[in-house]
Amino acid sequence: MVSTQILQNTLDGLKNITRVDMMVTDAEGKQLAATFEKSDGQLASVSEFIASSADSQTIGKYQYFKIIDDRKVEFVLVVDGNTDDIYMIGKLAVFQLQSLIIAYKERFDRDNFVKNLLLDNLLLVDIYNRAKKLHIDTSVRRCVFIVETKTGAEANVPELLPGIFPDTSRDFITAVDEKDTIVVAEVDENTDTEKLEETAGKIAAVLHGAGVEELSVAYGTIVNEIKEVSRTYKEAKMALDVGKIFYADREVVGYAKLGIGRLIYQLPLPLCKMFIREIFDGRNPDEFDDETIATINKFFENNLNVSETSRQLYIHRNTLVYRIDKIQKSTGLDLRIFDDAITFKIALMVGKYMNYMENQDY
Repeated sequence: MVSTQILQNTLDGLKNITRVDMMVTDAEGKQLAATFEKSDGQLASVSEFIASSADSQTIGKYQYFKIIDDRKVEFVLVVDGNTDDIYMIGKLAVFQLQSLIIAYKERFDRDNFVKNLLLDNLLLVDIYNRAKKLHIDTSVRRCVFIVETKTGAEANVPELLPGIFPDTSRDFITAVDEKDTIVVAEVDENTDTEKLEETAGKIAAVLHGAGVEELSVAYGTIVNEIKEVSRTYKEAKMALDVGKIFYADREVVGYAKLGIGRLIYQLPLPLCKMFIREIFDGRNPDEFDDETIATINKFFENNLNVSETSRQLYIHRNTLVYRIDKIQKSTGLDLRIFDDAITFKIALMVGKYMNYMENQDY
């Protein structure tokens, strides 16, 4: 609901306009915000006023007003003064505070709806009924972005992103936990994967500018109906995980650009273990030393070109051939042959996936 800071800012603003002191308490009579020093007598009077049936009342030199939401007392406003003019100021302040309650309640309801929508916690009929009540368009193109930052990052990500997604009635930004922030963004008809990649890059740039050093931005594909938003969220989640396993050097990862990593990520672990046993005869791909792995990766980068790879590694061509022959003796795979190279590449990726899954905390 409305925070004490918002209440204090509101009272400060009202005092600047009216030059009248005010105090707000909760339904139990505890002070939440004030522009003057409270007294025990005032708080005792608040408790008596809450117990009464009156909506407003003058007690001593103060006027008391109940601020009601859903037929329950949410706050009590205490205004310094007992004239008719002060009464009118008090009624205006009550109206302002009730409007704040409604606005924050709707914001909370929208945020809660979006979270349940992402997690598939709503029936189809409930999705459309609640969207209608919250004035959310159900038939527009949307895509989900997930921003993951290192735990304890100083910047408040949800407060930084409205600069990129300023339309709060169409774009929804919600914080899931200390690390993950989700954006459900509305996109136009001209938006494609490249534009999504560009938007994700802007998110990363804004956060870097705010001092966030370690982050990842993942996004799903575009959907056309609100009922499909959970799908693009799941795609973005997968992109985030796949990026950690296979594309650790990428800060931005899109579901549509995961390539073979997406396929491997969906393989059952028993099948992966069987494949590794067949290729490496029970050995773990991690057992290869760093020099061998670096040589293999560079060889793949250069499309199995021995001369170019040896040049970039600053080694003699025969040295590279020796290393490739050594791998062939160890695995039975000749990386100079395309089919063997593909098999080896996939095996390395499967090994990475297995290590990642086995190191997760369930």
